[in-house]
Amino acid sequence: MTIRELLNQGIIMLKNEKIDSPKTKARLILESTLNKSREYLIIYDKNEVTSAQRDNYIKKIKRVILGEPVQYITGLQEFMKLNFFVTKDVLIPRQDTEVLVEEVIKIAKDIPNPVILDLCTGSGAIAVSLAKYIPNSKIYGIDISEKALEVAKKNAEFNGVKNSIEFRVSDLFNKIRNQKFDIIVSNPPYIRSNVINNLPKQVQNEPHLALDGGEDGLKFYKKIIEQSCNYIENGYLILEIGYDQKEDVENLLKENKNYSEIKTIQDFSGNDRCTIAKVGKI
Repeated sequence: MTIRELLNQGIIMLKNEKIDSPKTKARLILESTLNKSREYLIIYDKNEVTSAQRDNYIKKIKRVILGEPVQYITGLQEFMKLNFFVTKDVLIPRQDTEVLVEEVIKIAKDIPNPVILDLCTGSGAIAVSLAKYIPNSKIYGIDISEKALEVAKKNAEFNGVKNSIEFRVSDLFNKIRNQKFDIIVSNPPYIRSNVINNLPKQVQNEPHLALDGGEDGLKFYKKIIEQSCNYIENGYLILEIGYDQKEDVENLLKENKNYSEIKTIQDFSGNDRCTIAKVGKI
């Protein structure tokens, strides 16, 4: 069997089970199985695969059909034009979150040697991207999960920014003492608890710790907004939000009185995605 034939078999299997984006997913799985690039698959599509490679590929395709995210099977996800390792211990970085990172980068350009705190860092996608694209920055990545931080540290080293980031195990601000930050950024869990079981199978297979935002989805926003102003003297709080949470999150910021110039940015699909607020005189 050739590379092309095996790829087509994977596509057909996914199509038959009505899996979305079957061509892309079948290709990514094959790249991972053969440890070859997309270009290689195109140029050498008539090369023969071994029976072991075929069997391994089909097993992985079946895992996709059962609802396992492709990224957990390949162990990789691209974000901000960088490659990140992902495991079942971390949320898979989404393209929509790039909007959040880009807003932080824009704001940080006007701050000399910015000190930035990334709460709920997970895979480290946000922290690593900021360290990569903001020269002379100091980034702190916080997460309650030690396993998640192991992945984040690996990603920092892989992308050449481990010396620019300090990772800490902490339940939000619990282990932060007498520090001030120019920017606090967070993509916290924000899915309502009773909605998680209705999400697509692939999402349900991601860590619930990184998804569950409590009964109203606002559990972590309330804590972060209440406490962040104690750790920002003159700076910004930047939060990723769910598509329907703009009004709730903006109201929480307005009620606090420590925040001003509150605004929300939309993502590439036109959904509300990122809420920004100033703290102090800037």
